Amino acid sequence: MEKSIREFLEERERKILSPKAAFSSETKGRKKPEELCLIRPEYQRDRDRIIHSKAFRRLKHKTQVFLSPTGDHYRTRLTHTLEVSQIARTISKALCLNEDLTEAISLGHDLGHTPFGHAGEEALRELLPGGFNHYEQSLRVVDFLEQNGRGLNLTYEVRDGILKHSKGFGEIFVEKDGPETLEGNAVRVSDLIAYVNHDIDDSIRGGIIKASDLPQEAIKVLGNTHAKRINTMVMDVIRNSVENGMERICMSDEIFNATQKLRDFLYEAVYFNDKSKAELKKTKKIIYDLFYYLMEHPERGVEAFPVGDLLETRVGDFIAGMTDRYALRIYEEIFLPKPWMIV
Repeated sequence: MEKSIREFLEERERKILSPKAAFSSETKGRKKPEELCLIRPEYQRDRDRIIHSKAFRRLKHKTQVFLSPTGDHYRTRLTHTLEVSQIARTISKALCLNEDLTEAISLGHDLGHTPFGHAGEEALRELLPGGFNHYEQSLRVVDFLEQNGRGLNLTYEVRDGILKHSKGFGEIFVEKDGPETLEGNAVRVSDLIAYVNHDIDDSIRGGIIKASDLPQEAIKVLGNTHAKRINTMVMDVIRNSVENGMERICMSDEIFNATQKLRDFLYEAVYFNDKSKAELKKTKKIIYDLFYYLMEHPERGVEAFPVGDLLETRVGDFIAGMTDRYALRIYEEIFLPKPWMIV
Protein backbone atom coordinates (compact mmCIF):
# COMPACT_ATOMS: atom_id res chain seq x y z
CA MET A 1 0.00 0.00 0.00
CA GLU A 2 1.36 3.41 -0.96
CA LYS A 3 2.44 5.62 1.94
CA SER A 4 0.58 8.81 2.70
CA ILE A 5 2.34 12.18 2.65
CA ARG A 6 1.96 12.30 6.43
CA GLU A 7 3.78 8.98 6.83
CA PHE A 8 6.55 10.19 4.54
CA LEU A 9 6.92 13.37 6.66
CA GLU A 10 6.95 11.33 9.87
CA GLU A 11 9.73 9.15 8.46
CA ARG A 12 11.67 12.28 7.51
CA GLU A 13 11.39 13.50 11.11
CA ARG A 14 13.00 10.23 12.20
CA LYS A 15 15.92 10.76 9.85
CA ILE A 16 16.72 14.43 10.49
CA LEU A 17 15.57 15.29 14.01
CA SER A 18 17.48 14.76 17.24
CA PRO A 19 16.61 11.62 19.22
CA LYS A 20 15.60 14.07 21.97
CA ALA A 21 12.96 15.72 19.74
CA ALA A 22 9.23 15.07 20.08
CA PHE A 23 8.20 12.99 17.07
CA SER A 24 4.77 13.60 15.60
CA SER A 25 4.12 9.87 15.31
CA GLU A 26 4.73 9.42 19.06
CA THR A 27 2.32 12.03 20.39
CA LYS A 28 0.37 11.06 23.47
CA GLY A 29 -2.65 11.95 21.42
CA ARG A 30 -5.79 14.03 21.77
CA LYS A 31 -8.55 13.99 24.37
CA LYS A 32 -10.95 12.98 21.61
CA PRO A 33 -9.37 10.52 19.17
CA GLU A 34 -9.47 11.61 15.52
CA GLU A 35 -8.65 9.99 12.22
CA LEU A 36 -5.14 10.90 11.14
CA CYS A 37 -4.68 13.38 8.30
CA LEU A 38 -3.29 11.99 5.06
CA ILE A 39 -1.09 15.05 4.53
CA ARG A 40 -0.22 16.77 7.79
CA PRO A 41 1.56 15.35 10.86
CA GLU A 42 -0.26 15.91 14.13
CA TYR A 43 1.65 18.96 15.38
CA GLN A 44 1.24 20.70 12.04
CA ARG A 45 -2.51 20.17 12.29
CA ASP A 46 -2.45 21.83 15.73
CA ARG A 47 -0.47 24.78 14.38
CA ASP A 48 -3.04 25.24 11.61
CA ARG A 49 -5.99 25.02 14.00
CA ILE A 50 -4.52 27.72 16.22
CA ILE A 51 -3.81 30.08 13.32
CA HIS A 52 -7.39 29.73 12.07
CA SER A 53 -8.94 30.30 15.51
CA LYS A 54 -10.83 33.44 16.48
CA ALA A 55 -8.77 33.80 19.65
CA PHE A 56 -5.61 34.05 17.55
CA ARG A 57 -7.07 36.80 15.37
CA ARG A 58 -8.10 38.81 18.43
CA LEU A 59 -4.48 39.03 19.59
CA LYS A 60 -3.86 41.82 17.08
CA HIS A 61 -5.95 44.20 19.20
CA LYS A 62 -4.69 43.19 22.64
CA THR A 63 -2.12 45.13 24.65
CA GLN A 64 1.45 43.91 24.94
CA VAL A 65 2.79 46.75 27.12
CA PHE A 66 1.23 50.00 25.92
CA LEU A 67 -2.54 50.39 25.97
CA SER A 68 -4.02 51.12 22.52
CA PRO A 69 -0.83 52.74 21.15
CA THR A 70 -1.39 55.23 18.35
CA GLY A 71 1.94 54.49 16.66
CA ASP A 72 2.01 51.76 14.02
CA HIS A 73 5.27 50.21 15.21
CA TYR A 74 4.45 49.26 18.78
CA ARG A 75 4.03 45.58 19.56
CA THR A 76 0.65 44.01 20.17
CA ARG A 77 -0.01 40.62 21.69
CA LEU A 78 -0.07 39.20 18.14
CA THR A 79 3.28 40.60 17.05
CA HIS A 80 4.76 39.43 20.35
CA THR A 81 3.46 35.94 19.58
CA LEU A 82 5.03 36.01 16.12
CA GLU A 83 8.38 37.14 17.53
CA VAL A 84 8.30 34.33 20.10
CA SER A 85 7.55 31.87 17.31
CA GLN A 86 10.44 33.11 15.17
CA ILE A 87 12.96 32.91 18.03
CA ALA A 88 11.73 29.50 19.21
CA ARG A 89 11.85 28.08 15.68
CA THR A 90 15.41 29.33 15.24
CA ILE A 91 16.44 27.52 18.43
CA SER A 92 14.52 24.39 17.51
CA LYS A 93 15.92 24.22 13.98
CA ALA A 94 19.48 24.60 15.24
CA LEU A 95 18.94 21.86 17.84
CA CYS A 96 17.11 19.58 15.36
CA LEU A 97 13.91 19.66 17.39
CA ASN A 98 10.37 19.50 16.02
CA GLU A 99 9.60 22.91 14.50
CA ASP A 100 5.91 22.12 14.02
CA LEU A 101 5.47 21.44 17.73
CA THR A 102 7.55 24.49 18.65
CA GLU A 103 5.50 26.73 16.39
CA ALA A 104 2.15 25.38 17.59
CA ILE A 105 3.06 26.03 21.23
CA SER A 106 4.43 29.48 20.38
CA LEU A 107 1.35 30.57 18.46
CA GLY A 108 -1.02 29.31 21.15
CA HIS A 109 0.82 30.36 24.28
CA ASP A 110 -0.95 33.72 24.82
CA LEU A 111 -4.45 32.98 23.50
CA GLY A 112 -5.88 33.42 26.99
CA HIS A 113 -4.44 36.88 27.61
CA THR A 114 -6.90 39.53 28.73
CA PRO A 115 -7.48 43.00 27.31
CA PHE A 116 -5.12 45.64 28.76
CA GLY A 117 -2.28 43.15 29.23
CA HIS A 118 -1.24 42.14 32.72
CA ALA A 119 -3.48 44.83 34.25
CA GLY A 120 -6.51 42.95 32.96
CA GLU A 121 -5.07 39.68 34.18
CA GLU A 122 -4.56 41.10 37.68
CA ALA A 123 -8.12 42.41 37.78
CA LEU A 124 -9.65 39.06 36.83
CA ARG A 125 -7.36 37.30 39.31
CA GLU A 126 -8.93 39.42 42.04
CA LEU A 127 -12.50 39.02 40.79
CA LEU A 128 -12.79 35.31 40.06
CA PRO A 129 -13.23 32.87 42.96
CA GLY A 130 -10.55 30.53 41.65
CA GLY A 131 -8.20 33.30 40.55
CA PHE A 132 -6.97 33.78 37.00
CA ASN A 133 -3.75 33.09 35.09
CA HIS A 134 -3.42 33.74 31.38
CA TYR A 135 -1.57 30.48 30.73
CA GLU A 136 -4.38 28.45 32.29
CA GLN A 137 -6.87 30.51 30.30
CA SER A 138 -4.91 29.81 27.10
CA LEU A 139 -5.40 26.11 27.72
CA ARG A 140 -9.07 26.70 28.51
CA VAL A 141 -9.45 28.53 25.19
CA VAL A 142 -8.10 25.64 23.14
CA ASP A 143 -9.82 22.97 25.24
CA PHE A 144 -13.29 24.42 25.77
CA LEU A 145 -13.97 27.89 24.35
CA GLU A 146 -13.00 27.84 20.69
CA GLN A 147 -15.36 26.45 18.05
CA ASN A 148 -18.45 27.43 20.10
CA GLY A 149 -17.51 25.28 23.04
CA ARG A 150 -16.05 22.32 21.14
CA GLY A 151 -12.44 23.43 21.54
CA LEU A 152 -9.59 22.69 19.15
CA ASN A 153 -8.81 19.19 20.50
CA LEU A 154 -5.04 19.71 20.39
CA THR A 155 -2.39 17.11 21.13
CA TYR A 156 -1.08 16.54 24.64
CA GLU A 157 2.35 18.01 23.89
CA VAL A 158 1.01 21.29 22.52
CA ARG A 159 -1.38 21.66 25.45
CA ASP A 160 1.45 20.93 27.90
CA GLY A 161 3.69 23.57 26.31
CA ILE A 162 0.93 26.19 26.34
CA LEU A 163 0.11 25.58 30.00
CA LYS A 164 3.72 25.63 31.18
CA HIS A 165 5.21 28.44 29.08
CA SER A 166 4.82 31.22 31.62
CA LYS A 167 7.39 32.45 34.10
CA GLY A 168 6.09 35.81 35.26
CA PHE A 169 8.79 37.07 37.58
CA GLY A 170 9.72 33.50 38.49
CA GLU A 171 12.38 31.07 37.37
CA ILE A 172 13.08 30.78 33.67
CA PHE A 173 14.70 27.34 33.70
CA VAL A 174 12.97 24.86 35.98
CA GLU A 175 13.87 21.27 36.79
CA LYS A 176 10.36 20.33 37.92
CA ASP A 177 6.90 21.21 36.64
CA GLY A 178 8.23 22.67 33.40
CA PRO A 179 7.23 21.61 29.88
CA GLU A 180 7.72 17.91 29.21
CA THR A 181 9.29 18.47 25.79
CA LEU A 182 12.44 20.32 24.78
CA GLU A 183 10.28 22.17 22.27
CA GLY A 184 8.08 23.48 25.10
CA ASN A 185 11.16 24.61 26.98
CA ALA A 186 12.47 26.35 23.87
CA VAL A 187 9.23 28.35 23.74
CA ARG A 188 9.49 29.17 27.43
CA VAL A 189 12.91 30.80 27.06
CA SER A 190 12.00 32.37 23.70
CA ASP A 191 9.04 34.12 25.33
CA LEU A 192 11.49 35.76 27.72
CA ILE A 193 13.99 36.65 24.99
CA ALA A 194 11.24 38.20 22.90
CA TYR A 195 9.52 40.33 25.52
CA VAL A 196 12.66 41.56 27.28
CA ASN A 197 14.04 42.86 24.00
CA HIS A 198 10.92 44.18 22.29
CA ASP A 199 9.60 45.82 25.47
CA ILE A 200 12.89 47.70 25.76
CA ASP A 201 12.56 48.71 22.10
CA ASP A 202 8.95 49.91 22.53
CA SER A 203 9.73 51.71 25.79
CA ILE A 204 12.55 53.65 24.17
CA ARG A 205 10.31 54.46 21.19
CA GLY A 206 7.60 55.66 23.57
CA GLY A 207 9.95 57.87 25.59
CA ILE A 208 9.47 55.88 28.80
CA ILE A 209 13.19 55.15 29.04
CA LYS A 210 16.37 56.08 27.15
CA ALA A 211 18.95 53.65 25.84
CA SER A 212 21.40 55.17 28.30
CA ASP A 213 19.12 54.10 31.19
CA LEU A 214 19.66 50.40 30.50
CA PRO A 215 21.93 48.61 33.02
CA GLN A 216 25.32 48.97 31.35
CA GLU A 217 26.74 45.85 32.95
CA ALA A 218 24.12 43.81 31.09
CA ILE A 219 24.53 45.76 27.85
CA LYS A 220 28.28 45.10 27.78
CA VAL A 221 27.56 41.37 27.92
CA LEU A 222 24.54 41.19 25.60
CA GLY A 223 25.12 43.97 23.08
CA ASN A 224 24.18 47.59 22.51
CA THR A 225 21.43 47.03 19.93
CA HIS A 226 18.14 45.15 19.82
CA ALA A 227 19.41 42.71 17.18
CA LYS A 228 22.74 42.04 18.92
CA ARG A 229 21.04 41.25 22.23
CA ILE A 230 18.64 38.77 20.67
CA ASN A 231 21.46 37.14 18.72
CA THR A 232 23.63 36.84 21.84
CA MET A 233 20.84 35.21 23.85
CA VAL A 234 19.76 32.82 21.09
CA MET A 235 23.32 31.72 20.27
CA ASP A 236 24.01 31.14 23.95
CA VAL A 237 20.89 29.00 24.39
CA ILE A 238 21.83 26.86 21.37
CA ARG A 239 25.48 26.47 22.40
CA ASN A 240 24.78 25.60 26.02
CA SER A 241 21.93 23.24 25.25
CA VAL A 242 24.26 21.28 22.93
CA GLU A 243 27.07 21.30 25.47
CA ASN A 244 24.67 19.87 28.06
CA GLY A 245 23.98 16.93 25.78
CA MET A 246 20.50 18.20 24.90
CA GLU A 247 19.28 17.10 28.29
CA ARG A 248 17.66 20.50 28.75
CA ILE A 249 17.36 23.96 27.22
CA CYS A 250 19.71 26.29 29.08
CA MET A 251 21.83 29.45 29.11
CA SER A 252 25.31 30.13 30.45
CA ASP A 253 25.45 31.83 33.84
CA GLU A 254 26.90 35.01 32.31
CA ILE A 255 24.15 35.47 29.72
CA PHE A 256 21.44 34.34 32.10
CA ASN A 257 22.48 36.85 34.77
CA ALA A 258 22.65 39.69 32.23
CA THR A 259 19.19 38.76 30.91
CA GLN A 260 17.85 38.74 34.44
CA LYS A 261 19.23 42.23 35.00
CA LEU A 262 17.35 43.51 31.94
CA ARG A 263 14.15 41.84 33.10
CA ASP A 264 14.50 43.33 36.59
CA PHE A 265 15.10 46.75 35.04
CA LEU A 266 11.93 46.48 32.93
CA TYR A 267 9.78 45.59 35.92
CA GLU A 268 11.05 48.58 37.86
CA ALA A 269 11.33 51.20 35.10
CA VAL A 270 8.47 50.24 32.79
CA TYR A 271 5.92 47.74 34.10
CA PHE A 272 5.62 49.17 37.60
CA ASN A 273 6.56 52.83 37.17
CA ASP A 274 4.22 55.60 38.38
CA LYS A 275 2.60 56.12 34.98
CA SER A 276 1.96 52.39 34.57
CA LYS A 277 0.40 52.21 38.03
CA ALA A 278 -1.93 55.09 37.19
CA GLU A 279 -3.08 53.38 33.99
CA LEU A 280 -3.42 50.12 35.88
CA LYS A 281 -6.03 51.68 38.16
CA LYS A 282 -8.04 52.92 35.17
CA THR A 283 -8.03 49.62 33.32
CA LYS A 284 -8.81 47.65 36.47
CA LYS A 285 -11.86 49.84 37.02
CA ILE A 286 -13.06 49.04 33.49
CA ILE A 287 -12.68 45.30 34.12
CA TYR A 288 -14.37 45.51 37.52
CA ASP A 289 -17.32 47.52 36.21
CA LEU A 290 -17.81 45.23 33.22
CA PHE A 291 -17.61 42.14 35.42
CA TYR A 292 -20.30 43.25 37.86
CA TYR A 293 -22.54 44.52 35.07
CA LEU A 294 -22.28 41.27 33.12
CA MET A 295 -23.00 39.24 36.23
CA GLU A 296 -26.37 40.99 36.31
CA HIS A 297 -26.83 41.08 32.52
CA PRO A 298 -25.24 37.92 31.06
CA GLU A 299 -27.49 38.26 28.01
CA ARG A 300 -25.10 40.97 26.79
CA GLY A 301 -22.81 38.31 25.34
CA VAL A 302 -21.85 35.78 28.01
CA GLU A 303 -21.87 32.32 26.43
CA ALA A 304 -23.83 29.39 27.88
CA PHE A 305 -20.79 27.11 27.59
CA PRO A 306 -18.97 25.32 29.05
CA VAL A 307 -22.16 23.75 30.38
CA GLY A 308 -22.17 23.53 34.16
CA ASP A 309 -19.57 26.22 34.77
CA LEU A 310 -20.37 29.00 37.21
CA LEU A 311 -21.62 32.28 35.78
CA GLU A 312 -18.58 34.01 37.30
CA THR A 313 -16.31 31.74 35.29
CA ARG A 314 -18.19 32.31 32.04
CA VAL A 315 -18.20 36.09 32.60
CA GLY A 316 -14.44 35.81 33.12
CA ASP A 317 -14.15 33.92 29.83
CA PHE A 318 -16.07 36.64 28.02
CA ILE A 319 -13.98 39.48 29.45
CA ALA A 320 -10.68 37.65 28.96
CA GLY A 321 -11.54 37.15 25.31
CA MET A 322 -12.22 40.83 24.67
CA THR A 323 -9.83 42.98 22.70
CA ASP A 324 -8.84 46.34 24.18
CA ARG A 325 -11.01 48.27 21.77
CA TYR A 326 -14.05 46.04 22.26
CA ALA A 327 -13.79 46.36 26.06
CA LEU A 328 -13.56 50.16 25.74
CA ARG A 329 -16.46 50.28 23.29
CA ILE A 330 -18.93 48.29 25.37
CA TYR A 331 -17.80 50.12 28.50
CA GLU A 332 -18.68 53.38 26.76
CA GLU A 333 -22.03 51.98 25.61
CA ILE A 334 -22.96 50.78 29.08
CA PHE A 335 -21.57 53.41 31.43
CA LEU A 336 -21.05 56.70 29.60
CA PRO A 337 -23.99 59.04 28.86
CA LYS A 338 -24.89 59.65 25.25
CA PRO A 339 -25.68 63.13 23.91
CA TRP A 340 -29.36 63.87 23.32
CA MET A 341 -30.28 64.25 19.70
CA ILE A 342 -32.33 67.46 19.85
CA VAL A 343 -33.84 68.60 16.57
